[in-house]
Amino acid sequence: MDTILAFFKKYNSWLELPDIGIIDIIEIFIIAFAIYHIIMWVRKTRAWMLVKGLIVLLVVCLVAIILHMNVVLWIFEKTVGVGITALIIVFQPELRNALEQLGRRRIFSSLVVFEDSKSKSDKFSDKTINEIVRATYELAKTKTGALIVLGNEVSLGEYERTGIVLDSVVSSQLLVNIFEHNTPLHDGAIIIQKDRIVAATCYLPLSDNMELSKDLGTRHRAGVGISEVTDSLTIIVSEETGKVSIAHMGTLVRSVDGEYLKAKIENFTGAPKIDTKRFRVPRIWNHKK
Repeated sequence: MDTILAFFKKYNSWLELPDIGIIDIIEIFIIAFAIYHIIMWVRKTRAWMLVKGLIVLLVVCLVAIILHMNVVLWIFEKTVGVGITALIIVFQPELRNALEQLGRRRIFSSLVVFEDSKSKSDKFSDKTINEIVRATYELAKTKTGALIVLGNEVSLGEYERTGIVLDSVVSSQLLVNIFEHNTPLHDGAIIIQKDRIVAATCYLPLSDNMELSKDLGTRHRAGVGISEVTDSLTIIVSEETGKVSIAHMGTLVRSVDGEYLKAKIENFTGAPKIDTKRFRVPRIWNHKK
């Protein structure tokens, strides 16, 4: 009995809970929040396969420590610095994308106003929205491929400079004519800011997301690509099927109808007018394809 009591007295400090204050609780929540979002971000990028490889290396390193493999440990020690630098260089696009997404999150928007209080609903008038929807489905009827980018807060200037400046009023006739085959402006994407077509024949970055369906062509990958690096909304009309898709924040929604598209554009302005949940849910691209 005395032996048991002595044991508990000796190791009692191990069983005692540390004093936890408000700051400690806040730190726990911040770290848990950061780790969760890092894991969710990594799973959507090429870095996910890298993480699996790092886990294997960590297991090897742990075995080397247990078995006192000094040569293996020396190799790990000498290469870890170079390896971290190499990872930063190789995965620079993914890291940039993560920082851009962090910058777009409105963490303090309810506390501090960084921009003017002008309503975002002024970005696209009802007339402009109707013209875009009308043109989209006129193009879809004739299976004319189209790529229409609707700008939001993130600047699209670097992509506008790759095309031809128009600065034209949005009209369905003009949009249809731009994407008509064998016309000078039909190739590439058009960019719309507020109620103006600012540029045509613009080149967009292609998404390298390996989870996108294999039946998607360059036009769809460009639509998803621009939505991954900006907060824009992209409308894609398939030249093969005539179906309409929407890309926003890296997500592609396929086979949408006119009512759903119109509601999405109206909600995209920042002042939701229509609940899209009441519509027939379109088919979203399958992660497993």
